[in-house]
Amino acid sequence: MNPYQQDIHQVASQLQLPQDGNILITGATGLIGGTLVDILMMHSHCAVYAMGRNSQRAAQRFEAYWQNARFHFIEHDVCNPLTLDVDFHYIIHAASNASPNFFQQSPVEVMKSNLTGLCNLVEYGMKHQLRRMVYVSSGEVYGEGDGSIFTEQSSGYINILSPRACYPSSKRAAETLCASYCQEYGVEIVIARPCHTYGPYFTENDNRVYAQFIRNALKGEDIVMKSKGEQYRSWIYVVDCAAAILTLLMKGQSGEAYNVANAESNITIYQLAQKIATLCQRQVMMDIQEGGNTTPITKAVFSTRKLEQLGWKPLFNMDEGLEHTIRS
Repeated sequence: MNPYQQDIHQVASQLQLPQDGNILITGATGLIGGTLVDILMMHSHCAVYAMGRNSQRAAQRFEAYWQNARFHFIEHDVCNPLTLDVDFHYIIHAASNASPNFFQQSPVEVMKSNLTGLCNLVEYGMKHQLRRMVYVSSGEVYGEGDGSIFTEQSSGYINILSPRACYPSSKRAAETLCASYCQEYGVEIVIARPCHTYGPYFTENDNRVYAQFIRNALKGEDIVMKSKGEQYRSWIYVVDCAAAILTLLMKGQSGEAYNVANAESNITIYQLAQKIATLCQRQVMMDIQEGGNTTPITKAVFSTRKLEQLGWKPLFNMDEGLEHTIRS
């Protein structure tokens, strides 16, 4: 059992989980979705339906459960209506292209998955015994911010005509859509807003900064930074993140949003690089080009008071989470 699997058992033993019915996890082969499946398969009696677009990747990721009678994989793109006849009593919608390369290459598809995908799932759920849903949004809904700590009432500037705005703008609109379904149709939907999340099993194409750093370090390469890495952010280990989302499924207030972060894991990108380099016995090298450090210092720090009032707390600090990610 690797460190990540040990962490799953440790966290799940303290969670209240659904023990009957069917639960659908979209984006199941993604970082957060895969961890949700792992927790539910190890510590719940629900039938788990994992939805993703790549059955080959799913077969590798969920090899341990592939023949389990409680596990079902559905190869499907949430942008298309569901044509099943299965009652999903719970849905956690974690399907979204969160990797920055998608924002440049496929902004239309990013927006469709966040908006059309949500509509398809809620409309299906309303006809098939849906009790409760968690929509996995993003801390990017807060925009640029003004340097203060993000609470659930914060709202910052987004340049809506920038192609990169496809992600935060559609996440904002999807949250409004959730609140609208709650108001008009009485659907139970809770919104999770994770900060920057890290953990094992990221894909080779994932170009989020932590994935790039770990991938390079595990190849025996030094980490080369093209900027000073002064951006200051909240981070959370994916096992703690998944536990928070499951807490929201069971205890969150419908129509409300909750920040998901580890208040003790606020560091700069440069500090992140140093931590990963130290764990992998590599070095951080600076290769700052003239004019290449014009990005202003950004601060994206989350208040988690609202989530903690439900009884959740993170179990792993950043050093532990990064070490377990690398060892797993």
